[in-house]
Amino acid sequence: MSSTESPFVPTTNVLPKVAPVRVAEGERLKSVRLPGITLTVRSRPPAREGLPAALYVHGLGGSSQNWSALMELLDTDADCEAVDLPGFGDSPPPDDGDFSVTGHARAVIRYLDSSGRGPVHLFGNSLGGAVTTRVAAVRPDLVRTLTLVSPALPEIRIQRSAVPTALLALPGVVRLFTRFTTGWTAEQRVRGVLTLCYGDPERVSPDGFRNAVEEMERRLQLPYFWDAMARSARGIVNAYTLGGQHGLWRQAERVLAPTLLVYGGRDQLVGFRMAQKAARRFRDARLLTLPNAGHVAMMEYPETVAKAFRELMAEAESKVRATDDVASGVAGSGGAPAGGAAPAGRGSGGGGTEGGAESASAGS
Repeated sequence: MSSTESPFVPTTNVLPKVAPVRVAEGERLKSVRLPGITLTVRSRPPAREGLPAALYVHGLGGSSQNWSALMELLDTDADCEAVDLPGFGDSPPPDDGDFSVTGHARAVIRYLDSSGRGPVHLFGNSLGGAVTTRVAAVRPDLVRTLTLVSPALPEIRIQRSAVPTALLALPGVVRLFTRFTTGWTAEQRVRGVLTLCYGDPERVSPDGFRNAVEEMERRLQLPYFWDAMARSARGIVNAYTLGGQHGLWRQAERVLAPTLLVYGGRDQLVGFRMAQKAARRFRDARLLTLPNAGHVAMMEYPETVAKAFRELMAEAESKVRATDDVASGVAGSGGAPAGGAAPAGRGSGGGGTEGGAESASAGS
C-alpha cells in the first residue's frame, strides 16, 4: 500500500461528533480551506503590531497544542501561529490521502502562500522538522529563520526505542496494535507517550496530564486517527530512503535560512548523536543541546528554547541590517565601499542552564 493511496475513512457527513479541541487562554483557532485540504491553525495575538510572523509545525501524533508553551513565551517577539497538519489535531485528512513528507510540506507551503505571511520564522519538531526542512529547501522565499527540535532526518542506525514507531509504517501493524491495545485506557496510552517523548515525564503538571488524556480520548474517536499515524510514519520511512536531490540531508544542505538545531540528550526517537551531523549539514547552523531533554524540548524546556530562538532572530536581523548597510554604501558611492564590509559574526547559540543546556555554533 503506497503512502499516496486514498485513506479508507467515512465521508465527512457521517463522521462522529467528538469533543472540541482544547484552546488555552489567549489562543484562537481558525479553519482555513485550501485546495485539497482544510487546516486548523492555532494562534496567539501578538503583543504589538508589526512583529514578524512565525509558524510552528508539530511531529508525528502531535498537534498545534505542542507549541502552546513556546508560543506564549514568544508572543512579544513574533506573531505566532501553529498548524495542525492534515489528519492531526483538528485538521481532517487531505483529499488525496497523501501523508508523505512532501504532502505535508505542500500543505504548509499552500498555507503560507495563501496567508501572505512569509517569510516566516519557521519551527518544526520531529516529523515537522523533516517537513520544514523540505519547505526551507524548496521555498527559501518563505523562510526567515528555521528552528528544528529533534528533526526526523535520516539515520542509518535508529535507536531501539524508536523501532515500534517505525513499525507503524508496515501494512497490518496498526491493525494488530489496535487489537492488542483494545483494553488500554487513555491514561495508560498517555503515560506511554510521555515516557517515550519526555526526558523526565515528571515535568508534566497534573493539569497538563489531564489535558493530554482528554485530547487522547478525543483523537481515539476519530475514525482516521490510526490511518493518519500509519501513513505519516510510512511517509517518514519513505523519505529516509530517498536519495539524490530529494534526499532530506541533501535538502538540508540547500537551506539558506539561519538555522537553530535543538537536540535532547534523553531523546528516545531521534539519536542525540545526529546533532553534530546536522550541524555540519545545515550551512548556517547553531546547535543547542539539552542533555536532560527528550524528544519535545520545546514542551519540557520552553524558556531555554525561547532564549535560543531570540538570539537566532537577533543575529539574523543583524545580518540583514549589515547587508542593507553594504548595499546602501555601494549605491551611495557608485562602487564598492572602501575596505569592504566585515562579515557578520555568529552568536554562541541558545545558552542557558535549564535542563543542563549546552550551546555551540556550527556550520559547514
